[in-house]
Amino acid sequence: MDRQGAVADLSAAVAAFAKEYLATADHWCVALSGGPDSLALTAVAAGLLPTTALIVDHGLQGGSAAIAATAKSQAEELGCVDAQVLCVQVSGDGGPEAAARNARYHALEAARRDRPVLLAHTLDDQAETVLLGLGRGSGARSIAGMRRYDPPWCRPLLGMRRGVTHAACAELGLAAWDDPHNTDRRFTRTRLRHEVLPLMEEVLGGGVAEALARTATALREDTELVDALIAQAMMTSATAEGLDTRALAALPDPVRRGVIRSWLLAGGAIGLTDKQIRGVNRLITAWRGQGGVAVGSALRNQRLVAGRSGGLLTLRREPVSPATMQWGHPQPRSGDGDAQREDEEPGPQT
Repeated sequence: MDRQGAVADLSAAVAAFAKEYLATADHWCVALSGGPDSLALTAVAAGLLPTTALIVDHGLQGGSAAIAATAKSQAEELGCVDAQVLCVQVSGDGGPEAAARNARYHALEAARRDRPVLLAHTLDDQAETVLLGLGRGSGARSIAGMRRYDPPWCRPLLGMRRGVTHAACAELGLAAWDDPHNTDRRFTRTRLRHEVLPLMEEVLGGGVAEALARTATALREDTELVDALIAQAMMTSATAEGLDTRALAALPDPVRRGVIRSWLLAGGAIGLTDKQIRGVNRLITAWRGQGGVAVGSALRNQRLVAGRSGGLLTLRREPVSPATMQWGHPQPRSGDGDAQREDEEPGPQT
């Protein structure tokens, strides 16, 4: 933060983001929880373009309706042209955090009306996301963290520290909501925030959060190049019946695994892990007539099995009971392993 103040710094960051990515936008939305990050973002966004505040009430905490109503009033006072409370029901696989996140994004998507949505993730959130991905060993895609611009989702504060948003709220005299989940040590991200990152800063002499964010940026650039190669390879490998094993065998290993991952996801797989993707990869690189590789499916009481038949990789459905175990392991859940980006993003759960 420089001498011009936190609000001016945030405003400059959002304006620069808009110039780079949203030059033609004439209206945008902000995902507002009432916390300091999203409240500060709402304040500066409303001063730059007509802004609609979207407040998601997950109904997970006592008094969530009152918290949402307060955020709505604050948005209107800050100059938003509209403020809407979106009530959602949280359910589904992957645990409460993943289920709340899925419900939140579905609600935001339905309410945005083709407008971009600004999200208040900061550099500190990015650093925590990188550490989570690193700890789970989910590969470069996980460690690459969150994208600044992933239409319609926009993260103009991804280069700003959390302290700047708190200082901006203080400058503006805004009373931000303090989400109790942010101090609940039962959540892994909370322990990273309050225990692991401060210890790393102490041991390594500071600058750790910035270094982790730089790592994410560098890896994101690399993965985007690989993603472009994967998209090209999909066009030459995919057939109506499956994937051509001969075409796959000619690809570099990282590109081939990426094609397999994309194909599995397109076929309805959820909760993919690096182990599963490598198992399917071995149907190409170490083929000896082995059986298929089971992956999770969003379909009730069904799983998907990737197998090899002649010169094709195919994906078939198999019925399972809820108690079925595959090779001694439970069915994968949405949010495990390679499905990192949506699963690991932080977010309030009112």
